[in-house]
Formats: sequence, C-alpha cells, structure tokens
Amino acid sequence: MFTYTDDQLKGWKKKYGDDSVFEVVAGEKKAVLHKPTRQDLSFATAGSSAGQDNVKFCEILLKQCWIDGDMEIQTNDDYFFGVISVIQEMASYKEASIKKL
Repeated sequence: MFTYTDDQLKGWKKKYGDDSVFEVVAGEKKAVLHKPTRQDLSFATAGSSAGQDNVKFCEILLKQCWIDGDMEIQTNDDYFFGVISVIQEMASYKEASIKKL
C-alpha cells in the first residue's frame, strides 16, 4: 500500500490548501488527491460528453486531481469503481442563495 510522509503532506497542503488534500482508500490501495478546481471540473465535463458519461467524468477528474498513490486505483476497475462513489464529495462548495430585489 502507498504511504507518504508528514513532510510530503505538508508540501501538498501548502501547494493545494489545508482543506484541499484528501486521502482515498479502496480495498488495500490508497491515493492522495486534491480538491478539483474550476478548470479540473471544466476539463472533466468537456471530456465526458458534457458530463453525460459519469464514469468518464470521474475517470478524468481522478486523473486531474491525482497527487500520488497506488496506480491500480486508476487502472483496475475494482478499485476505480470503489473510488468514484466518493470522488465527487471532494467538490464541496459554499451554499448560495438568491433574493429578488
């Protein structure tokens, strides 16, 4: 299983932000991902038939947000399908509201 050091984690948090680095685990495989940016989401949407192909969307998003980890998560369907069920949770956002003036 992939492992990382505290120094690596500190470097990733410095690069991507304290609240933007995630560890995902699928079976005995592990990876570190960063929170998707607007550009990452746009690229994944464009490459997945305007977001219509959810599997392709998650595959592109996984690759775009990949920092380091066990490559089997990207290449082995058993691990990949375990990860796509949680990958969209990384794209958290602030609640918005609208008020007619």
